Amino acid sequence: MITVSDMRLSFGQRVLFDQVNLKFSPGNCYGLIGANGAGKSTFLNILSGKQEADHGSIAMPGKERLTVLEQNHFAYDASTVLETTIMGHKHLYEVGKQRDELYSKPDFNEDDGMKVADLEVEFAELGGYEADNEAAILLNGLGIENELHDKCMRDLDPNVKVRVLLAQALFGNPDNLLLDEPTNHLDLESITWLENFLYNFENTVIVVSHDRHFLNQVCTHMVDIDFSKMTMFVGNYDFWQKTSEIINAQSRDQRKKNEDRATELKEFIRRFSANAAKSKQATSRRKELDKLDLSSLPASSRRFPYVAFKPAREVGRNVIEINGVHYTTPAGEKLFSNLDFRLENDDKIGFVGIDNQRKTALMQLISGEVPPDSGQISIGQTISIGYLPRNNSPYFSDNISMTDWLRRYSDNEDESYIRGFLGRMLFSGDESLKSVNVLSGGEKMRCMLAKLMLAETNMLVLDDPTAHLDLESITSLNNGLMEFKGVLLFSSHDHQFIETVANRIVEFTPNGIIDRRMKFDDYIQDRKITELRDEMFGGKHDRIVI
Repeated sequence: MITVSDMRLSFGQRVLFDQVNLKFSPGNCYGLIGANGAGKSTFLNILSGKQEADHGSIAMPGKERLTVLEQNHFAYDASTVLETTIMGHKHLYEVGKQRDELYSKPDFNEDDGMKVADLEVEFAELGGYEADNEAAILLNGLGIENELHDKCMRDLDPNVKVRVLLAQALFGNPDNLLLDEPTNHLDLESITWLENFLYNFENTVIVVSHDRHFLNQVCTHMVDIDFSKMTMFVGNYDFWQKTSEIINAQSRDQRKKNEDRATELKEFIRRFSANAAKSKQATSRRKELDKLDLSSLPASSRRFPYVAFKPAREVGRNVIEINGVHYTTPAGEKLFSNLDFRLENDDKIGFVGIDNQRKTALMQLISGEVPPDSGQISIGQTISIGYLPRNNSPYFSDNISMTDWLRRYSDNEDESYIRGFLGRMLFSGDESLKSVNVLSGGEKMRCMLAKLMLAETNMLVLDDPTAHLDLESITSLNNGLMEFKGVLLFSSHDHQFIETVANRIVEFTPNGIIDRRMKFDDYIQDRKITELRDEMFGGKHDRIVI
């Protein structure tokens, strides 16, 4: 259990949160949400002791253990995977280390024997003899097979490292568990495993995530950072969203009622304040007017961009047809051999699979960013393509303002027209004069979305468009693509995004492509597809990467 009392944190004149009084109890999972920069990760750092608040206190029973998902991916490079996982229980690891050091002494004596005996008892009470097995179970659940358990962390792929650090945080049944973006770099099966783990976890969990599906699956409570406050709601993300919409609507309605009543009272006072017969009523109404709350509604830190892709032309019957395409990377790696692929005019295709390189390459081929080595790519006469690359950094190398940057991609030179598209992406006033080479990842992505909206194409090719976006921007983009009246190809790591947008799933496997016209959840649950995947992976393989 964690109790937060009267906490306050500010940076200069900006107050992140004030008068925070919350209790996080065992058996519950708390989702921490708020706009980018609202202070979610900062709050976790305060709870873990890495950062101090300006005021207030945090209470946790002395014997309780708290673990945190480590963000430094290089901190354990000299350790093995299994050892790194067990380090999640620091006391157990230290006791085991002391015991082993004593056993390895060449001049082991009677005093050492007494110390070892005490350490053996403590090691057993902490569950040390089951530690290797429990760590292996955690690692396997996260898709890290036994052959990797004795490997050094420095030799692992970065995506695998992230999973080991997650296993470390989960190890040893901690009393309090803090997780910052735990689903990053996890495949779908690992996310499902983690959802089940947290659902059955009997202690306290506080999690920050931009994955709405994950928050809905695991959270019993939501803690919203907004209006410089932290407010707790019972229920998952969808429940919070509906509840907050109702509360905001009620606040707006009440303010409107107060304004209307104030107008009536002011008019009565104006007309009858000098009338002796009505003076008592006028005085009564003046008192009522003084009691009305006419203060402005507090400004929310949560802002939703306006995302709407409106094609200048309808999609014709012929979209794109790929016949016999071969493609090899500049480094000499063959990615496609005799590829055939066809797009229909109502397609919204979600690319999933273990091979991001092939996903990106196919999008580049379709959008004309790279030419095939051989074969034919036929594009329909009505088709205009808007492309969003996975790596957009080359677009932002110049020292020019956002307004000048976006003007490059428009035939309309009108300043207000250009700024209007930036305004949709929440860049207003002097913000639009900021140089593009200093933008954050989320700001760059919103600029790219403004560029795509400006182009008015009837086909969009989006390589990981939800990367770097906050929940509000993901929601807006999600809704915009659901309403898009054109052809769409996209990849994403967001389960709900794929399920709600795609009507066709294309999965890349080591031995070819599985292509099915169906929703994502149906694709996951289809037994025939599971059997086909086993074949194409050369053996049983039920892990779907998104």
